[in-house]
Amino acid sequence: MKTEPAYDPKLPLAGIRVLEMGQLIAGPFAGQILAAYGAEVVKIEPPGRGDPLRTWRELDDKGCSYWWRSIARNKKSVTLDLAQESGCDIARQLLLKSDVLIENFRPGRMEAWGLGPDAFSLTHPQLIYTRVSGYGQDGPYAVKPGFASACEAVAGLRYVNGHPGDKPVRLNLSLGDSLAGLHAALGVLLALIARMRPGGVGQSVDVSIMESVFNMMEGVLPEYAGAGVVREPSGSTVTGIVPTNTYQCRDGRFIVIGGNGDSIFQRLMRAVGQPELASDERLASNQGRVAHEALIDEALAGWSITLDSNVALEILDGADVPAGPVNSIADIANDEQFKARGVLEQIEVAGEPFTVPAMHPRLSSTVARNDWAGPELGQHTQEVLTNWLGADSLQIEQWQKQKLV
Repeated sequence: MKTEPAYDPKLPLAGIRVLEMGQLIAGPFAGQILAAYGAEVVKIEPPGRGDPLRTWRELDDKGCSYWWRSIARNKKSVTLDLAQESGCDIARQLLLKSDVLIENFRPGRMEAWGLGPDAFSLTHPQLIYTRVSGYGQDGPYAVKPGFASACEAVAGLRYVNGHPGDKPVRLNLSLGDSLAGLHAALGVLLALIARMRPGGVGQSVDVSIMESVFNMMEGVLPEYAGAGVVREPSGSTVTGIVPTNTYQCRDGRFIVIGGNGDSIFQRLMRAVGQPELASDERLASNQGRVAHEALIDEALAGWSITLDSNVALEILDGADVPAGPVNSIADIANDEQFKARGVLEQIEVAGEPFTVPAMHPRLSSTVARNDWAGPELGQHTQEVLTNWLGADSLQIEQWQKQKLV
């Protein structure tokens, strides 16, 4: 398995050392982004078992998660027992050699190990100390366990998701974790820029899943603050914007149609054989269409169910109406647009090609790397301890005997 080069001067984060401490999704997703754009990301894992994500969901014939191969790509794995004081001391030495820390333990855990940000304020003021948690580092909820499922609910996302009167629905994804990872990566980049300024130093980056999800809630708060309106769940539609909905076709597939622009609506109605609705003055603006949502949806549902999805989408494309199929991952894997854009990228696992999502955003002169898949547990322990700390083989052997690494 390829594990080099660690340094590519063409990548914007080349030369930046990141120590990733934590597990599962939110913190590691941030580390994945930084690693793709050139940072040397060293992931600390407990000896013997590693990150639990290694054995989550679908596994390969070696018992390793396919997901792990994607989220841990381009990273280096170092085993370290933080339950031992000597293990924490090694972590402290690694932190003193790092530009960035990413940790996603429950607030207080790093402090209990003697590895909190205050421990480095004097010894390593350039350190960017990035913390990802459920509810943030302070406040009454800080001590609560903060999984994405609960934080999405607290932040209001689950409330608006689903059908009126039914149980709130979740996406079959840990969306809150990924959103927190994106915010953490953004925070790291902002802190790195600030550190580059004259007199700039490191700082703490405090990211919560709750706030990352709430940051995506668009106009929900302003509408409540200004008009006292509580946005409710609306099924497959969006409150106050018509038409934008999901419709079933004759072949059983679903398509999404977004015809909520005034001129788009007129083209849409003509394309589906409803010219009288296209010229209906009551429907000329979004406000009027909202008032007659049932009428419009009935017309569109009645049209789509008479056609196979590919035919319906061809008609809508011809009318320049935003529309698309509701794709499964099997559909996506064969979609020409995904292929043309390079969204499906191949890396090598045990000598065989393996497809993973390409990293984004796309830069015109900078291509995110995809050098190697998620490493084996502890694969880079000796390399990192030698290169970062100057440890010799005898010292590493002693640590191994003590089961520290």
